[in-house]
Amino acid sequence: MTAITTRPVRHGTDSLLRFALRADATLCGALGLLVCLTADPLSHLTGLSPTSEWIAGAALVAYGAGLYLAAGVSDVRRVGVGVLVGNIAFALAVAAVLVAGWLPLTTFGVASTVVFTAATVALAYAQYLGVRRLT
Repeated sequence: MTAITTRPVRHGTDSLLRFALRADATLCGALGLLVCLTADPLSHLTGLSPTSEWIAGAALVAYGAGLYLAAGVSDVRRVGVGVLVGNIAFALAVAAVLVAGWLPLTTFGVASTVVFTAATVALAYAQYLGVRRLT
């Protein structure tokens, strides 16, 4: 005979947050892998050096792997709030860097950075909704 176990209702409300965190992790990891594999040709398009492209890609892969693991913890609300705050801080920092012109980016480099930051903000919004669902 098989025993049936149930979880409290509160644990069933964390699915949106876990999905948003895992989507963030998957997209960051996949994009990071793509950037690592194409660092040299990508550097000609963006204006950054191949080394900086590879380092950014490797950082995204590491972040994605860590975030995917963190999305599985039992107290996912803390992880969600931390990632939400980090994503917002990242988006603001990128906006400041782009406005100040601190990086030698080409037009393609600026456009791809804006698209990546917009995706980060969209995922942050999904994470926000997931955190709100838990409260």
